[in-house]
Amino acid sequence: MHTGPPGRTFADRTAAGVALARALGERALGGPLLVLGLPRGGVAVAREVAAALHAPLDVLVVRKIALAHDPEFAIGAAASGGIVLWDAQSGAPAGEVADAARAAAVHEIERRERLYRPGRAPLDLRGKTVILVDDGLATGATMLAAIRAARQAGAARVIAAAPVGSPQAAERVRAAADSLVILLTPAALFAVGEWYERFEQLEDAEVCRLLGLEASALPR
Repeated sequence: MHTGPPGRTFADRTAAGVALARALGERALGGPLLVLGLPRGGVAVAREVAAALHAPLDVLVVRKIALAHDPEFAIGAAASGGIVLWDAQSGAPAGEVADAARAAAVHEIERRERLYRPGRAPLDLRGKTVILVDDGLATGATMLAAIRAARQAGAARVIAAAPVGSPQAAERVRAAADSLVILLTPAALFAVGEWYERFEQLEDAEVCRLLGLEASALPR
């Protein structure tokens, strides 16, 4: 792990995935392996990881919990399987405001589950080494929710992986996962996208394409 140079380091999520796969390939990962991308952006990185490791690719749906009036400010995260984590460091409000934010996140998780894993049973990770992949860790909240969901689903070992993250997020995730693989931990990380030359918002259709879903699976 290193701090990396200032500025944009990865050309795009594909390039970041190739670099992350190289680092993961140097580890003794165990098995059987399953690579799970965290949507949306993490799926593009995870696809390269899965291809390089010759491992199956799936998705573990997570969603940050944010206030309606400030959608960029995360007060927690939710994940498939009924996982809800509140970020004690965010000073999150309680009561109806927090309940509304949680409900909105859970609703979006259910929508994405239907879209990204149509007609499939909930993840069964028993006996598997699971690699959770995101495109970056700003606070680490969504990765922490994903780790808890993976353990709840029976994962034998949970490896968290991301191309870039803040030192604070890396510390939190390392404490929760069995292993953390992260390439860059810049001292000042204001936004994950600062470390990519191209960091466009992925749409649902692109996530489905990356997961190998037919276009007919998308709602019309």
